[in-house]
Amino acid sequence: MNMSDGVTRRMRYLTIFAACFLLGACISTTTGPPKSERDDKDAAAIYFQLGIQYFSRGNYELSRERLLLSVNLDPSRAIVWSTLATTYEQLGNLRLAEESHDKALGTGPRNFDVQNRYAVFLCRQRRFDDAEKQFERSISARTNDFPELMMTNAGVCMLQKSDYAKAESYFRRALERRSNHPEALLQMALLKHQTADDLTARAFLQRYRIANPASPGVLYLCVLIEDVLGDQKASRECTTELLRDFPGSEESKRILSG
Repeated sequence: MNMSDGVTRRMRYLTIFAACFLLGACISTTTGPPKSERDDKDAAAIYFQLGIQYFSRGNYELSRERLLLSVNLDPSRAIVWSTLATTYEQLGNLRLAEESHDKALGTGPRNFDVQNRYAVFLCRQRRFDDAEKQFERSISARTNDFPELMMTNAGVCMLQKSDYAKAESYFRRALERRSNHPEALLQMALLKHQTADDLTARAFLQRYRIANPASPGVLYLCVLIEDVLGDQKASRECTTELLRDFPGSEESKRILSG
């Protein structure tokens, strides 16, 4: 082989290599290390966080897309399926919401947050008996360290059913479990105000306010209760605090317009 043949052959190889580089069309037997399962899980976690961010902004379509990417990469995380179910509910697709809740329960049978979300979903669909069974299943589980959360949500669900006796029973069970549970205290104050037992409502609201910061809703409830009880001084104090600390709130607007 003469020198010109060698040069011609080298030029041909260089031309082929350049074409492969530019077009990305050449197949190699050494493609690098395969993508690991860890990579999929990391990507799934990122998509999940993005889905939550979009959900919090009310962009449910983008939230759904990111959550679907997450479960496609890692279908083992129950909380992602549960969040996807809530997203479908916001989008009005109750069939896919139910299916996603089923997937969540299947992948996380001992995940009480997932069970609680499903029970709340059932309650919002006014499937009260099914919701109560789901709440009780979580409440009675020996491994559930915070059953007062489910008890309180079950009480709120029974309020939507207008079953005040059962609602109060759940709230009291929650307070027996944890005497200063803030949500149960507040719900009892609301319940007692709704059922015209404002003296008891005041007691529960005072217990709540000892350890919890005021909010517009809490201060407005205080005004309503004290007005019914005729304590003008206490009513003025709650009104002053509401208008001073939350001047732009809906509750302040109600006070000023009333």
